[in-house]
Amino acid sequence: MKKLYVIGLGPGGGQDLTGRAAAALEASDVIVGYTVYIDLIRSAYPHKELRSTPMRKETERCRMALELADTGKTVAMVCSGDPGVYGMAGLCYELSPGWPEVELEVIPGITAACGGAAVLGAPLMHDFCLVSLSDLMTPWEKIEARLRAAAQADFVLCLYNPSSHKRKDYLQKACDILLESKSPETPCGYVSQIGREGESYTVLPLSQLREAQVDMFTTVFVGNSQTTVIGGRMVTPRGYLQR
Repeated sequence: MKKLYVIGLGPGGGQDLTGRAAAALEASDVIVGYTVYIDLIRSAYPHKELRSTPMRKETERCRMALELADTGKTVAMVCSGDPGVYGMAGLCYELSPGWPEVELEVIPGITAACGGAAVLGAPLMHDFCLVSLSDLMTPWEKIEARLRAAAQADFVLCLYNPSSHKRKDYLQKACDILLESKSPETPCGYVSQIGREGESYTVLPLSQLREAQVDMFTTVFVGNSQTTVIGGRMVTPRGYLQR
């Protein structure tokens, strides 16, 4: 059987790897991934053939994995977090018709929204949205429209890719949009290096979030109108005590 696993490593350095993911990695002959993620797992899999490509070489990476699987090797394409949340699962499926004999299996992982929420407390207990602030593949106008709609609908928001060297003011721009509908006192938080050495978090109001210094290794959370701070942690009530 020609097999390609698309595996979520979870956040950080591998401590949140699921049992299914670990079993699929052991069953694989070759592990393919972004250079940073391969380096994270290199010491744990010295007996495996490891292949990597740099950032923005996602299509080449997926083609490589499918080509290797087509030769009869069992291949693992690894992603941080969950492969179906801003990961490689979709692209692998999009390219897979070119290798019809390769069977794909997606192995879920813990995405940064879940990993970061656990650090901050319980901010995602009610309806929430995930929005990436990266405009590499999504026009900023569409991101802006999604932010505005989510704020007006009083969703909790989880923001991926909040800032980079070329997008230093994107979180500030996003906060200005959210402040059109949300209170400046809305509880917010952000977590850096989730599951890695140096993990840290901050809880602060929306009015201060717009000035926060964040990067691509930071995940940002914006509460809804019911979100509160309890013991220094964000909590969005599900409504059990009010029922």
